[in-house]
Amino acid sequence: MKTVLRLSILALALSGGSAFADTIEGQWARGDGNAKVRIAPCGSDICAINTWIKPGTPKEKTGDKLVMSIKPTSDGEYSGTAFDPQRDLTYKLTVSVKGASMTTKGCVLAGIICKGVNWTRIN
Repeated sequence: MKTVLRLSILALALSGGSAFADTIEGQWARGDGNAKVRIAPCGSDICAINTWIKPGTPKEKTGDKLVMSIKPTSDGEYSGTAFDPQRDLTYKLTVSVKGASMTTKGCVLAGIICKGVNWTRIN
């Protein structure tokens, strides 16, 4: 039994995969270098909270929060809505997480205006 368990752990380690490899939770840096966020559960939702904003970045500040009501749709894929209390806006949101990369896409006005953002996982 111990041999089977060890072989299973070794196979998982060698494959580079784990049940948590594509989780949305963690620390992320925005692709433009202007922001860092921490994504974690908050109540029944998931929140992204700005932990660092590049000085001079307009309309954003440390501590701003985005409340996401999203559910996994497949491995590393999430879909739902996000509420931005600072701007009083609700977005349709899709998120794709693949290892250390994440892409978010938010849309307003029935999907007429959309913006995608790339993120990199940080320690």
